[in-house]
Amino acid sequence: MFDCFTELIICLSCLLQIFNMITLQIHFMFVIGEIGVNWDGDFEIAREMMHQSKMLGLNAVKFQSFTLDMIKSHPESNRLIRSSINKQNVDKIHQISQEIGIEWFSTPMYVEAIDMLEPYVHRYKIREFDGRSIVNNFSSDLFNLIYKKNKPIYISSETIPTSCKFYNDPNIKWLYCVPKYPCKLNEIDFTKLKYFDGFSNHCNEVEGPISAIKEGIEVLEIHITSDKNKDFVDNNVSFDYDDLKDIMKAAKLSSTRKRVDHEQLS
Repeated sequence: MFDCFTELIICLSCLLQIFNMITLQIHFMFVIGEIGVNWDGDFEIAREMMHQSKMLGLNAVKFQSFTLDMIKSHPESNRLIRSSINKQNVDKIHQISQEIGIEWFSTPMYVEAIDMLEPYVHRYKIREFDGRSIVNNFSSDLFNLIYKKNKPIYISSETIPTSCKFYNDPNIKWLYCVPKYPCKLNEIDFTKLKYFDGFSNHCNEVEGPISAIKEGIEVLEIHITSDKNKDFVDNNVSFDYDDLKDIMKAAKLSSTRKRVDHEQLS
């Protein structure tokens, strides 16, 4: 009887430790895989990328919502538009994410996309281009409508946002971003990260996100691809699954260090 009770206590203790590890990892590092335009509107590619992201421990995947008019000058505009999340494909993307069990959301680049996304997403991302006005305390219809949804918002910015009136807003996380595709490792000023909540990576070297992780960020956004050998439009700033394994290993080590610090303070 005593042995059975002891084994039960040990099992419960192990389960509690596992729960604490998972909880603290999510709290300390939220990792977003930016699928973006690297799925070409192919639901099977999207499914595979969501599945692999889930298996590798990412917390969410992200897409983009834009109009053909916004990209008409791009030489591959007709291809790019197939990857935009819109009324025709949003239900299917949501269905796939639920089947796999991973959160998804999108970067709305035009106002009408917000209400289209609203029933499906738990958070929003504002790209660096649209974030420039916000960091300088100028409003926009896009930001105002997203803000009214009262959901978490990630805003990319190259400029340190401490002068922004929304800097300490509890619903907003600021992501340091160098808006080049790709940017070089030596173009990233990692000392800026102390003024940000996270890092939105455009460097095609794994040292970029791994260095940011070592700085203690809470949020990491990285572009991902299912195959570097294919010609997906954003492949030059994207990591494949082998790269993601290295990045997630660093993220988990960072979370472990923070867990140890947390336990020492408890």
